[in-house]
Amino acid sequence: MEAGSIVWCSAEGKGDEAWIQAEVLKKTDSEIQLQQVDKPDNKFTRGAAVADEETGEKKFEGVELANAKLSDQDRAEGRDNDLITLPHLHEPAILHAVSERFFHGKIYTWTGPVLIAVNPFQRLPLYSDDILNSYRSEGLFRSQGMGGGKSELDPHVFAIADRSYRQMMSEGRRSQSILISGESGAGKTESTKIVMSYLTTLGGMGMETEKKEGELSVMERVLQSNPVLEAFGNARTLRNDNSSRFGKFIELGFSRAGHLMGAKVETYLLEKVRIAFHATGERNYHIFYQLLRGATDEQKEKFGLAEGSSNGLELPMMFNLTKQGGAPHLREYSDESSFEYTVKAMKALGWNQELIDNVMSIIAGLLHLGQTTFGKRESDSGMDVADIEDMEALQRTCSLLGVDPEKMEAALTQRIVVARGEEIKTELTLERAQDARDALCKTIYGALFLWVVDQVNQSIKWENDSDIRSSVGVLDIFGFECFAINSFEQLCINYTNEALQQQFNKFIFKLEQAEYESEQIEWAFISFPDNQDCLDTIQQKKTGVMAMLDDECRLPRGTDRNFAKRLFDQWLPEKNQTVSENTRLHASKMQQAKAIFSIRHFAGLVEYQAETNFMEKNKDEVPLTAKNLLETAPSQLTKDVFEIQKRETADSADSKGGGKSKTVGQQFKEQLTTLIANVEKTDPHYIRCLKPNDAAKPKMLTRKRLTEQLRYGGVLEAVRVARAGYPVRLNHTSFFQRYRMLLPTVSEDQIPWSMEGEDPQQLCVKVLIACLEEGKNSQSKGVLDPKAPGISKFEKIRRMQNQPIPMVFPQSDVQLGLNKVFMRKPPHDALEAHRVFHQAASATLIQCWVRGLEQRRKYLIFDDAVCSVQRWYRGCKGRERWTKLRRAQAGDLLTNHYRMQINRRKFNRSRKGTVELQAAFRGRLARFTLGAIKIQTYRRLFKQRQHYRMLKSAVIALQCKIRVKIACKVLKGLMGEQKDIGKLKQNNDILKKEMQSLKAMLAAQAKEGASNDLHGKAIEEKEKKIKELEKRIAALEKELATEKQNVEKLEADLEVQKQMGRQSIAAPGSPTRKSHVRGASAQLSGSDLSKLSMPSMPSNYVSPEVVEKHKKHVSRLEEQLKAERNQRLEADGEIIRLRAAVSGIHLNEAEISAMVEEKQAATQKAAEASIPEEKEEEKEEPKGFAAIADGIASAFGGGAPKEDAHRASVINYEDFLPKVRRGVVEETKEDAVVLGWQADIKSRKDREEALLNDVNRFESQMKKYVHHLEEGVDVVMWQLNRGESKDAAAEFPLKSSHVTLKLHKKGDAMSQSILEFVLRGGYLSKAIGRNRGVNKAALEPLLLKELLEVKAGCAGYDHTELPSAAGRSKSKSKTRGENKQGSLFITLTATPTEAAAKRSYILRFKSRSARNELLNGLRRVLADMQIDEGVSISGLHTEEGDDEMGPIDMVPLEAVHKVLDREREAYDRIMLILLQGFEDLKDREDELVKLRSKLESVIEESSEKDRVQANDSKLIMQLSKKLETLLMDNEDLRDQNDRLNARLIAAECEKMNMMT
Repeated sequence: MEAGSIVWCSAEGKGDEAWIQAEVLKKTDSEIQLQQVDKPDNKFTRGAAVADEETGEKKFEGVELANAKLSDQDRAEGRDNDLITLPHLHEPAILHAVSERFFHGKIYTWTGPVLIAVNPFQRLPLYSDDILNSYRSEGLFRSQGMGGGKSELDPHVFAIADRSYRQMMSEGRRSQSILISGESGAGKTESTKIVMSYLTTLGGMGMETEKKEGELSVMERVLQSNPVLEAFGNARTLRNDNSSRFGKFIELGFSRAGHLMGAKVETYLLEKVRIAFHATGERNYHIFYQLLRGATDEQKEKFGLAEGSSNGLELPMMFNLTKQGGAPHLREYSDESSFEYTVKAMKALGWNQELIDNVMSIIAGLLHLGQTTFGKRESDSGMDVADIEDMEALQRTCSLLGVDPEKMEAALTQRIVVARGEEIKTELTLERAQDARDALCKTIYGALFLWVVDQVNQSIKWENDSDIRSSVGVLDIFGFECFAINSFEQLCINYTNEALQQQFNKFIFKLEQAEYESEQIEWAFISFPDNQDCLDTIQQKKTGVMAMLDDECRLPRGTDRNFAKRLFDQWLPEKNQTVSENTRLHASKMQQAKAIFSIRHFAGLVEYQAETNFMEKNKDEVPLTAKNLLETAPSQLTKDVFEIQKRETADSADSKGGGKSKTVGQQFKEQLTTLIANVEKTDPHYIRCLKPNDAAKPKMLTRKRLTEQLRYGGVLEAVRVARAGYPVRLNHTSFFQRYRMLLPTVSEDQIPWSMEGEDPQQLCVKVLIACLEEGKNSQSKGVLDPKAPGISKFEKIRRMQNQPIPMVFPQSDVQLGLNKVFMRKPPHDALEAHRVFHQAASATLIQCWVRGLEQRRKYLIFDDAVCSVQRWYRGCKGRERWTKLRRAQAGDLLTNHYRMQINRRKFNRSRKGTVELQAAFRGRLARFTLGAIKIQTYRRLFKQRQHYRMLKSAVIALQCKIRVKIACKVLKGLMGEQKDIGKLKQNNDILKKEMQSLKAMLAAQAKEGASNDLHGKAIEEKEKKIKELEKRIAALEKELATEKQNVEKLEADLEVQKQMGRQSIAAPGSPTRKSHVRGASAQLSGSDLSKLSMPSMPSNYVSPEVVEKHKKHVSRLEEQLKAERNQRLEADGEIIRLRAAVSGIHLNEAEISAMVEEKQAATQKAAEASIPEEKEEEKEEPKGFAAIADGIASAFGGGAPKEDAHRASVINYEDFLPKVRRGVVEETKEDAVVLGWQADIKSRKDREEALLNDVNRFESQMKKYVHHLEEGVDVVMWQLNRGESKDAAAEFPLKSSHVTLKLHKKGDAMSQSILEFVLRGGYLSKAIGRNRGVNKAALEPLLLKELLEVKAGCAGYDHTELPSAAGRSKSKSKTRGENKQGSLFITLTATPTEAAAKRSYILRFKSRSARNELLNGLRRVLADMQIDEGVSISGLHTEEGDDEMGPIDMVPLEAVHKVLDREREAYDRIMLILLQGFEDLKDREDELVKLRSKLESVIEESSEKDRVQANDSKLIMQLSKKLETLLMDNEDLRDQNDRLNARLIAAECEKMNMMT
């Protein structure tokens, strides 16, 4: 404690500061001079030193050394997490450390095994799931031996809860207890909730139990018990809005596996006096205000709490039990929401609505009972006695409480005394009647509270005690209380804290001794503060305060003053004695006269006033009238409530017939004894809750109040236990680094300056020994002369300063453990004094050097300033001379410029006149030239216009001819398709049969599901075999057709060769000859034979052997094909047999063969129907339209080859006009649009006008669709991504999301437009979780130029397999409505990205009309992009070479008028859209063919079942009608389905609202 040291000085009686920080200015043996740090003007001294009671060392009164200030890095590393690690352990150090952590947002601090929790009075982010998981993970790792010795996490209430759980789950499986204490408003209740939440979370992990629907788990029930207990046991006080007015011990039972099995609650000392009286600013128990403010109008009417009679006042201000304190509102919670929460918790605990109403009825009855008023009447004896004024109100009160009105009147106005077996009735006075009313209220509410606790225990208690292996108890107990007026309640509370403090001291002492043993240091027995004498003063038999109070209560005429007199006679027997022999009971003469006594508790002296109804509160007897009232109550609930009260207060002698009841003191003492016994059987953990200020404001701390709570909580007692041994503890590294500097003269060879490679413990021993030798040497040398010659400057400075106390102390006062150095206070003060001395000398040396550096710096600055002034002066003189020279040069320049301007003006005038003359001459010449050019232009214009008109007329005529050809082709195709309209009825009959067979098959599958799997596997194997056979048959058929063509070609070549041979023999060398054979015997001459020559072999000569070889190969292929087809028929028969077996039908071989032949015939008929009928037309040479097109092309210089012309002549009308839908009835709607080729045409002009009207109508409709697309369309969207490989799995970044699709233009070019996807839905969508889990990244806008294809339907994926928003695929057993939704889909194929090689957007609409509008609008936009901007969309144009109108498109654009150009663009746009529509129709036809094939197979398989189900013909007809309605796309049915979905959603929402 040398000069310059920072110390703490006590500031008792000087404001709210308990300790102030000061700096030591000067120290002598008699006094110490100090200066306050934050107020330098405040300088003061402290008196002579006194001896410390514990260590015997001398110190100054009220002065303690301060710890070194921690840096931000030290705080981040958690150096102040545990106060035991502080070098100085005393009250101001602990107070300062706790306050500093509080202002840094750290409300939890370790003090050894005790956790200090400071209430922040605000919500802090310290209890999230992530923080809970971090403490749980660290506890799990440490329990498995995977963590380090020191926790890396900050102190937290989670750490205490986790430590208790891990110790419980260790090998010993010893039960644990967590003791939470503190004064009102310190946060005990919240800490208890957090501990229980953490323990229930750990106990509920991995626990799988079957529970009924709506039933809560054990963890949830335990947590739901808190709101109920708080509603009935908590109230608002001046210090706390939610103060627990009772103590509770919650025991959580765990199984061997660590699972939470249940819990039980035990309560202590409910403050029943609050029912009848509470101070201003306070409130009664929460349940009263929750009922008055949170009940519905119906409940208020039921319980007689209607607001009509309140005269404008709030309901709580109308009742005596709630209006005494002003009925204030809570700051953080509202009574309305708390009431709903309490009722919800009651239901969660298993209470039905009737039971809840009965409990609320009792609460309302108590409110009405408090309103009971009394008048005066004269009794028979002539005395004034009490009489009830309003009997109707009493009747209403009795009906709510469930008691008899007559007995209620007797309980309020009479008193029954039993004397010698006889009952003596006495009428009560007005004051006594009011006391009886209040006592009855307290009795009923106290019994109701015990009943509520019992019901909670029944709900959360474990079922079987054998399942409980160990437990964790959480004690939420009231803290030490000391008020201006202290009564019986404060005595019981402080008695509890005394007992817990004794157990706490024993526990801390054991830990202290255990640490000394673990460090293996030499230590002697440490005495710790023992408060057993205080406990004896309170609880000792016969002479204790509680025992004497019970004795006085047994006397008929016992009073509070008599009790105080007996107490004084026992403990203060001597005359003028004011303090008992054990110094625990105090009472001055003045206090004895006022029946006041004081008890010195561990936290201080508390004064108790005996005349505050000590005896009445201790008795807490129920009058006989009240007992009769409650025992004979008509309400069963009232009886049950009072039975709980009787069971709790029954005396042990009651079972023997004594009939006596326990006093409150006896009950409390037994409960406390049991509690202490339970705690001692467990491993305790302590949480001390502190209240920073009485105003309940955040970021505000009153040090004086915090100091009082540290004393009351026993934290300082724990520190004193630590200080009694070795209070200063440093690890080896800190000790060496801190005190090696005290030995500057010791060489590094003896004691190194670094600890690397050295044993830390041995180094600390060397430092300690060297310090002791240095202290002896300095003590023997005495005072040294600072002016001695030959000493260094540093040594001179050291000798000039005040010398510290010598480092002379017993070596046993410093013990070196395995990891720490333990020191007593004297050696630590000596080492610290020398350390400060060396630091001061070093600082003085540094200051000398710094002052010299400052002087040198000043000289250099002065020298530089002089040089700067000189330079500035010389610069000014030089600039003055330069300015004069510059002015002279500027005058010469100005003169020259003036002369130049005069000459320039003359030149400009001459030049202007010359230019004007030249312009006039050239203008005249140019006008003559332009006139001649204009005449020539008009002449050429006339010729070009005449040529253009002729060309236009020719083009129009050509277009008309082409349109006639196209119309003829279309007409011919339509006439051919009209022949297929009759198939609709046949298809309808097939669908009816399908419904019948499906009905029968589903019934059979439900009965024989066991064998379906085996038959299904067999069917799959057969189908695989059939597919392989089909591939083989197709390959053989293709090879056979090729070979047949080769044979036919070879035979044709052979025939040609034979014909050529005959011709060559008949006339070799001449084109014609006449053969005149005159007889069979005619012979040729030699010259003729010489003229004959063998015909030359042609290049394509085919021998008969080759032809024969090919024929044999063809026959062999036919045999193979026949064999493969036979195998295919056998497999078909096997599949028919298996499917019949699945349906429960057994077929013989003949039936199977007949069905196979029927299927084969149907297959051949379908194959023959698919063959084009107009084969001969393809072989015709180009005529008509093709010839005209070829001629025009050649006329303009095109000249396409003959093959192109032939291909152009084959025009497919389906590429230009929409395909006629089969099955359309002849009747059309009134607003149906008549296409140009359907109109009644009489002349060429009418045809052109009709076509032009159709085009205009189509264009306007397309624009309307585009406008709708810009406004937005509501769809359900999926995004499908696939990889590059064919087998890549489909990924859905977006699943069944309700979005709004909008077209957004970002410029003049359509290619810059984008498609936006906006999530839609409001509160309803959030309530039903429609868009829950949507990937927002998948909703990025899509550029139109990224679109590759717009296709109707769900292309590339089965729409019945699309996943839902929750990730679950739809069920395979779909309804017919869902199967029909395939016509409501559109697929947008986009360009690939890095994440997906194939990217598709699948859209589903509410109706088909909405789907068609969006489809046509998108195609119109994409067609405009392709035509106007040249953007190629692969899904909207054909491949190169497939454009059959190629030759016609070669017409030069220069020769066509702008009007014709616009018409051509419109026609091109229509054709592009119709092309895409034709592709959609072809896809739908393919799907229809597949469905028909499936239906035919199902009909064949279930034909036998259909005969069995003949009795269901009526149902089948209804289903077939519904199917016909669905196939005809009935819009009314779709709208009805939408309305049904909306009603279902509304019903689900109402159900959710009812549940909440």
